[in-house]
Amino acid sequence: MKLLHTADWHIGRTLNGYPLLDEQKETFKQILDIAKLEQVDGIVIAGDIYDRAIPNPEAVTTLDEMFRKINLENHLPIYAISGNHDSAKRLNYGRAWMKQSDFYLNTLIEEAFTPIETPQAQIFLLPFFDPMDARAYYSHQGMPDEQVQEIKTISQAMNLVVADMKKNFDPNKKHLLVTHFAVTPNQDTELELTSETNSKVGGLATLTSDEFNDFDYVMLGHIHTRFASPADNIRYSGSPIKFNVKEARIKNKGKGVDIVTIDDNGINREFKPLVPKTDLIVLEEDWDTLCDEKFYSQQPLDSAWFAITIKNFDPSEHVHTNIRAKLQKHYKTIVELDYQVKANDNQIQTINTNINDLSPEETVDQFFKTITGKDLSNQEKTLVENIFNEVERARK
Repeated sequence: MKLLHTADWHIGRTLNGYPLLDEQKETFKQILDIAKLEQVDGIVIAGDIYDRAIPNPEAVTTLDEMFRKINLENHLPIYAISGNHDSAKRLNYGRAWMKQSDFYLNTLIEEAFTPIETPQAQIFLLPFFDPMDARAYYSHQGMPDEQVQEIKTISQAMNLVVADMKKNFDPNKKHLLVTHFAVTPNQDTELELTSETNSKVGGLATLTSDEFNDFDYVMLGHIHTRFASPADNIRYSGSPIKFNVKEARIKNKGKGVDIVTIDDNGINREFKPLVPKTDLIVLEEDWDTLCDEKFYSQQPLDSAWFAITIKNFDPSEHVHTNIRAKLQKHYKTIVELDYQVKANDNQIQTINTNINDLSPEETVDQFFKTITGKDLSNQEKTLVENIFNEVERARK
């Protein structure tokens, strides 16, 4: 059995106002070509299919066309789950007839306990959820209220969910899990790689790899780089394209998909690269270098977008200069422009002028620092993150 593992498509996303739909369509074509060339037995999409709970009409039309090409035109099974960016309720439609064409899309906890059966494996599709979802589910299952109220962390909830999944394990098959969380190798590890937002991964949605020891292989979504994978058998595929500057800074580590093969010899994985239609290039140089033709003529000006940080920037020397306009003549499309200046205490300070590239948590943190001159404390960051989690739940 052979599966293609991908995740975090975020259909409908923009980069500082620049639409990414054409980039997403191009990488989808490559994903489908790889699936056909490798003759896979199904495509796994591990959450964050859309970029927002209420996607725009063009995003809906685009995803519908993608699913149609995979499932109806090429007769490839789809094994998909909702992520934290998706609306579980809105995606939970048509399951009765989707199964007739081997299209499986789980968005609710209760759907995760019944695996998809193949001759070689059981595939469990566990969508993103939070402790409140788990409390609601187990309360409905008749768990005593005092036990339900003890489910306070995602780790506590996950232990219950995995234990209930194990009850349906077939000892003669491999057990595969598709889910969407931030997973670290152990309790002392903190993920600083980019996830679906631009902020550091943490808070309610952080788990450890030992919580999935009962599965032979785990296909994850949520973190946008495969290099955040916590174990050889617990893997992130990463997002198909670069969604922000932090991802672009990961040098020589391109995007792609995993081909996961299950046979008598075990489970093996092979990475297949994807080539961006328009790459995102990060440049961090001083003003004179950026304006030097010998430098900018060496850049892929016709096939890339640029995120530029001007180092050692002195605003007093450019009072009458339209900085962005001048750089735009050389680099064409600049999706982000930052300035690295010296503060009064001689410390280097980077001024981010692109509010759209900040997560909600980072926006609050930057505003707080602007007003008080201090960073948010860990306790304050947790409070802010929890507030935004509740706001996101209310939107869905």
